Amino acid sequence: MTWDLLLTGGTLPGSKKENEQADLAIHNGRIAAIGPGLPRDAHHITDVTGRLVTPGLIDLHTHVGPGYWSIDPDPIAWYSGVTTWVDAGSAGAYTLAGLRRVSTEATVRVPALLNISAIGLAGRTGECRDLANCDVALAIDTIAANRDLIHGIKVRIDTETVGANGIEPLRRGLAAAEACGVPVMVHIGTAPPALDEVLDLLRPGDIVTHCASGIAAPLGPAVRAAAERGVLLDLGHGSGGFAFDVLEAQLDAGLRPYTISTDLHARSLHGPVFDLPTTMAKLLAAGVSLPDVIAAATTHPAAALGLPGGKLTVGAPADLAIFEVRAEDFPVTDAHRQVRVSPARLINQATYVDGRLLTPRLPSPPAPWIPLTDAQREALARRERHIRDLLTTPLIGVDGLAEQFPRTEPRSS
Repeated sequence: MTWDLLLTGGTLPGSKKENEQADLAIHNGRIAAIGPGLPRDAHHITDVTGRLVTPGLIDLHTHVGPGYWSIDPDPIAWYSGVTTWVDAGSAGAYTLAGLRRVSTEATVRVPALLNISAIGLAGRTGECRDLANCDVALAIDTIAANRDLIHGIKVRIDTETVGANGIEPLRRGLAAAEACGVPVMVHIGTAPPALDEVLDLLRPGDIVTHCASGIAAPLGPAVRAAAERGVLLDLGHGSGGFAFDVLEAQLDAGLRPYTISTDLHARSLHGPVFDLPTTMAKLLAAGVSLPDVIAAATTHPAAALGLPGGKLTVGAPADLAIFEVRAEDFPVTDAHRQVRVSPARLINQATYVDGRLLTPRLPSPPAPWIPLTDAQREALARRERHIRDLLTTPLIGVDGLAEQFPRTEPRSS
């Protein structure tokens, strides 16, 4: 067989030796073979010696539309290695058609968690203050009609979102999830309702996002009890959902996020989150090992929602990320400006979906309602100037050109 693509000499997660190399072949969008010294019979051969080859990263908590928090995934995916962007509740039953358009048009995979509130995240908050929006029967019907897209239910539980309704939106989300056989992801934040009330309702396989929140501070016995019965802890960094001191206390207590996600959205994209590799470095800074960090952004989120990908095995989708692991001190910050130093950076070199290389895309500017600091605005303006300078400068000089249509000497009469 002539493969479509052969990646040679890469280091794969779980290699028994630190510098053990293997080749990876791709055919018809799937991994066709893995091993050292594969035949060089491929339409394209790419040398990735010295690079880490991982499954395409799976970000379990993002917001790619529609609504207030939305970002376009493609301009970030190609330089971050994230091939699956789980939209965590941007859309409810009323707005799911908009998310389906995003999923259809994106080059990356966009599975979804349906917001129990039918209006989804059209605005900043408050979607569960009117319980008429939290229609269990409508959510069940919507999931049943969109099984290809929807893999669970999202409920935000904090005082701004639910108002006087307490944990009732969560009860409704759990009822719909139980009827459809899918998990619930619950956002935790400012009380009331009390955190223990929320955690005590969750079932094995349900997901707590913002699990190291400095606002919710989930450090009591209810968190341990939830984890022990199989509730999954998800980092869900976001603009305000991650604090180093809370994570470190959890790690000291033997609790670790099962999944590392960004909660990447229009307010967190330009900081403090930036992207998933940067968020993964924050776990490295807290002392979690690189293999465990990679698993929490690949195999674990795939298992949590039953998603394709997340592993490098023959027959799996050829969703791949190529990284340079640069051993250098890398200062990173949480949502509250606490700084730690990671011992390494994961720098993406290439990203493939179904064996196709993602090509560069320029991001859109922030929406006018997104609050930015003066430093963020200046950095965005500086980046735009750099891009303009790069593209308006001729690519090469005369020495790098060839005469594509040589002139012929005139015939003598």
